[in-house]
Amino acid sequence: MQIDDKLLTKLEKLSSLQIGDDKREEIKKQLSEIVSFVDILNELNLDNDKAMVNMTNGATLLREDVISSSSVIDDTLKYAPLREGNFFVVPKIIE
Repeated sequence: MQIDDKLLTKLEKLSSLQIGDDKREEIKKQLSEIVSFVDILNELNLDNDKAMVNMTNGATLLREDVISSSSVIDDTLKYAPLREGNFFVVPKIIE
């Protein structure tokens, strides 16, 4: 697939980017190379391959959740000029 000026303009609008006139040809070339590479991947025969959803084969790599006490709230609120319970007290700004 070849990237032309019309498609590049559409991509600019969708991405909210502005590409300078001096970079347009370079960007079109780079995008065309990327699309060509993806087209090569589409030629792979994957009919006999199963999709892998999880690479860990059922083993979890995450740590267990352990409940522990923390003094983060008290440590943070001790620097507040005003506090009420576990909250900062700030001046009212909306009438």
